[in-house]
Amino acid sequence: MELSHIHALAQSIKENVQHVIVGKDETIDMIFVALITGGHVLLEDVPGTGKTLLAKSIAKSIDSTFKRIQFTPDLLPTDLSGMNVYNQKVSEFQFRPGPVFTNLLLADEINRATPRTQSSLLECMEERQVSIDGDTLVLEEPFIVLATQNPLDNYGTFPLPEAQLDRFMLKLKMGYPSFDESKAILSRFRFGNPLQSIEPVASKEDIVIAQKHYTNVHVDDSILEYLLKIVEQTRKHHEIALGASPRAGQALLRAVQAYAVTGGRDYVSPDDVKAMVVPVLAHRLLFHNTSQLHTSYAESVLQHIVSQVPVPTEPQLTE
Repeated sequence: MELSHIHALAQSIKENVQHVIVGKDETIDMIFVALITGGHVLLEDVPGTGKTLLAKSIAKSIDSTFKRIQFTPDLLPTDLSGMNVYNQKVSEFQFRPGPVFTNLLLADEINRATPRTQSSLLECMEERQVSIDGDTLVLEEPFIVLATQNPLDNYGTFPLPEAQLDRFMLKLKMGYPSFDESKAILSRFRFGNPLQSIEPVASKEDIVIAQKHYTNVHVDDSILEYLLKIVEQTRKHHEIALGASPRAGQALLRAVQAYAVTGGRDYVSPDDVKAMVVPVLAHRLLFHNTSQLHTSYAESVLQHIVSQVPVPTEPQLTE
C-alpha cells in the first residue's frame, strides 16, 4: 500500500465519522494514528462529551467485528476473556469466548472496574493473546482497544495501574464543544441519531495493510535526535519522578510517522513530534508531587520541555 493510499484511507474514515461527530477533527486524526500503529486509545473526559459516540462511529466506519463492554465494579476478568464451560451433552469443556475476541473493543468507563479486572486486559493489549486454563489463544488482527474513562474525582472510580496506562499509546480528551459546535450538534441530533445511518468505508484488511506500510514514512536523523532529546528531558526534569521509558520513545516514533502520513506527508517534521508529545507521553509520567495527578499538569510540564529543546533547522532536515 502506497503512503498516499493510507492518507486517503484516513480521510475517508474521518469524513465518515464527521457525519456523526462535530468539531473533533484532531481527535479523529489521533485515533486513526492509533489504528494504523496498532496502538490503544484512552479517551478521558467528563460524562456526556461524546467519548462513547466517537468510539462507536470509528467502529462503524470499519467493516470489522466490534464489541462493547460496560465496566462496573462487579465485572470479573472472565467476563472479558471468556471461560471454559462444561457441556453435559458432549461430556467435555467448551470455550465460550469473551468480548476481547474482536477487532475493535470499546471498554466503556474502564476506570469503574476493579484493578484486578483492569489488569486482565494487559495480556490482550500487549501480546494480542489470551491465556485460558493453560491454553494460549491468539486474537485476530487488527485488535484495538478504545477505552473511555471519567476523571478520577468522579464517584466510584479506580485509578488505572501504571503498567496498564503504559499500554495505551494515546490518551486523548474530548473537551466541551464551542457554541457553534453545540448548535450543530443539537441540529444534527434533533430528529434522530446519525450513527444509525453511517456505513463502513474501510475493511479490517485495509487497516492491517496500513499497519505494515506506514513505517515507510521517512524520519531524518535530526528529527530522531530531536525526539530522543525530548524523551531524555522527561527523565531529567526536576518535577518528574519517572520519565518516559524506551517503550514510550518507540511509541512516540511510531505515532509521529503515522501522524505525518495522516497529514499527507511522506516525511516527519518537527511539528509532527510536537503534536504527538502530549498524547503519547503525558499519561506515562510520574511526578514527585503526587497531588499533581491531573493531565493538565503533565501537559504543562511537557510543553515546557518541548519549548526548551532546540528545533532542527530547515538545512538540517534537507541534508
